[in-house]
Amino acid sequence: MNKKDHILNGGLLGIGLGFVLHPEGNVQTLVTMAAVFVPVVLGALVPDIDTEFGRHRKTLHNVFVVAVLYGYTIYFSNLQWVWIGVVSHFVLDVLGSKRGIALFYPLWDEEFGTPVGVTTSSQYATVITIVITLVELGAIYALLTYAPSVIPTVDLSAVSVSVQALGSGV
Repeated sequence: MNKKDHILNGGLLGIGLGFVLHPEGNVQTLVTMAAVFVPVVLGALVPDIDTEFGRHRKTLHNVFVVAVLYGYTIYFSNLQWVWIGVVSHFVLDVLGSKRGIALFYPLWDEEFGTPVGVTTSSQYATVITIVITLVELGAIYALLTYAPSVIPTVDLSAVSVSVQALGSGV
């Protein structure tokens, strides 16, 4: 997929995560969206940095990058949503693109994709992006239901006073 579609994917995922984590549709939903939106979008763009210094869809498009980013969340809580954006990028490139990605690079150069993917310049790329994003949100909802420890939580304690003030109309 192209940069525009990765931004769309990350943005829709950030908004959707607000509703998945707080389906009430209240101020907490909006605060959650604000908390996860930028990190998820940035994570969705990180893998394509490899176009500047490495082999595109190989150097930063592999499971080792996800493992490192997920591991960093143990020590750096501000990265807790970035890894979801990176995984989302991978899913979009594997399912939505004809070329796929080298999931096990540098150990294995083979690129994994699906035969139903489209080229990055296809007129259907944006539609495919939206469909895949909805599937990703469904998968995140399922993980929250059946394996909640995999998905990070949003610490709203820092904004609780603001949320209370907004909720009371002050």
